[in-house]
Amino acid sequence: MTLTELRYIVAVARERHFGRAAEACGVSQPTLSVAIKKLEEELDVKLFERGGNEVSVTPLGEAIVRQAQTVIEQASAIHDIARSGKDPLAGPLRLGIIYTIGPYLLPELVRRCIDMHPQMPLMLQENFTVKLLEMLRTGEIDCAILAEPFPDTGLAVAKLYDEPFVVAMPGTHPLAARESISAEELKRETMLLLGNGHCFRDHVLEVCPEFARFSADADGLRRSFEGSSLETIKHMVASGMGITVLPQLSVPRDAQGGSASHLRFVPFSDPVPTRRVVLVWRRSFTRYEAIAALRNAVYACKLEGVTRLS
Repeated sequence: MTLTELRYIVAVARERHFGRAAEACGVSQPTLSVAIKKLEEELDVKLFERGGNEVSVTPLGEAIVRQAQTVIEQASAIHDIARSGKDPLAGPLRLGIIYTIGPYLLPELVRRCIDMHPQMPLMLQENFTVKLLEMLRTGEIDCAILAEPFPDTGLAVAKLYDEPFVVAMPGTHPLAARESISAEELKRETMLLLGNGHCFRDHVLEVCPEFARFSADADGLRRSFEGSSLETIKHMVASGMGITVLPQLSVPRDAQGGSASHLRFVPFSDPVPTRRVVLVWRRSFTRYEAIAALRNAVYACKLEGVTRLS
């Protein structure tokens, strides 16, 4: 067996689809299928059940895929060890980041990394928390910037910053002139939320649990609407469809005083809801100096309105 074949079976187990797995591995589907069939014949076991459009992993296949993930990670560690003996910062660092942090942190973070550590380019992957945790486990990325909480996976965690939430509304909204707003006052509003899969949606529903019911008439609530990204939701708010809750760093810098074009950004009154943003990596990852360098680059960013954590 080869490492390539092991990567193929890990990809199929993750994607539950031969075509998507082949695309993720950068090969044709026939190439991937032939390699997996060869491995199944060598091991004399059936790794996958093929039925319709869905592929499932056999019980024995699950155990083999887990071992394959470990082998791939350990093989990657050999390269890391060799590289770290020369320069622990030399070579790309594969960084994952969630959708509601990436657009607001990455522009400055990438510039900082280029200035501070030009020998360590960032290979970036934006995705949902669950997907990034899986990619960490399989060794597809080296580290990730996430928002707590997330499932405990035995990862190493370094705190980066606490980020407060703000309320965004049209400039003509009756609450737009307020200096602050309580979560209780949002109950009667039409709330615009991110779709399922975004952890920030869950954060907002913790602040305003009434909207979890998606009720059209209970307690005077109107039906909430969903958007695919925070930027899309901002446009929906500006057009007058409702209000939303945003993380502080998503507020445009020219609007830190409260408004931007047709939008008004109003802080929460105490207690202000926040999210904790952290950097996570596998404990077996050998380039700790690269992790420390990335964390320092985050701290070098302006991060207006957030509380840095040591």
